[in-house]
Amino acid sequence: MTSVAAAIRAALLENDPRAKAFAARAVARDFAAGRLPFVFDVTMPDEPGRPALPELLAPNRMPRRGKGGSERGRIALWHALAHIEFVAIDLALDMAGRFGAERGPGFVRDFLGVAADEAMHFELIARRLRALGSGYGALPAHSGLWDAARETAHDCAARLAVVPMVLEARGLDVTPHTLARVRAGGDETGARILERILDDEIRHVRVGAMHFAAVCADRGESPETLWKTLVTRHFRGSVKPPFNDSARLSAGLSREWYAGVA
Repeated sequence: MTSVAAAIRAALLENDPRAKAFAARAVARDFAAGRLPFVFDVTMPDEPGRPALPELLAPNRMPRRGKGGSERGRIALWHALAHIEFVAIDLALDMAGRFGAERGPGFVRDFLGVAADEAMHFELIARRLRALGSGYGALPAHSGLWDAARETAHDCAARLAVVPMVLEARGLDVTPHTLARVRAGGDETGARILERILDDEIRHVRVGAMHFAAVCADRGESPETLWKTLVTRHFRGSVKPPFNDSARLSAGLSREWYAGVA
């Protein structure tokens, strides 16, 4: 019988975006149903599978999106969101596969659930792109989204501190503004997609914060103090306002946590 680790590794190495999304959802479903034993007999790859397109560019080489109200601007916006969700599938799969053996079945179940959500988000956005006459891969994409995984591959606490509690938490800050722009442009279908993503991201950050607190308890560390130390050490960007304080608080992040590193 295939182990959960082998199934996660296979999903990570999948190159085709749609196949990766389906594989992530299948792993989550099969593990929850008891069809994948909690066995870690393979290691996770350093780099996940990627399609030939989109071309991945450094942030300073990314073209401007154009005005949000133009067709080109709308396609660029949804393409950028699709790429974020696509990489988020791999980040959640790698979290479960890389640290699951040490953190236990509940940890694996939670982050496979996150991966399944990210796969669903990707499929919703890819469908929106197709409705606009485009598709994922039609434009260049940001090359740096996997950097956080490379930087924190050695430490579960660092991964939790940076990925759900910084990167996904940033989504809580920016998604409401994007949602308002999309709705103001008359795209109610797109607005409903973003509402669903925002609701799920609050839960994802909450899952990350919960497991981070559990790791800190095991290590006898203060969660707030360790989080600030790990973010300062491992996050290459900046934690900057404006913050969606209410969404962050719902996700388990009080302002006292992030104000000190903003």
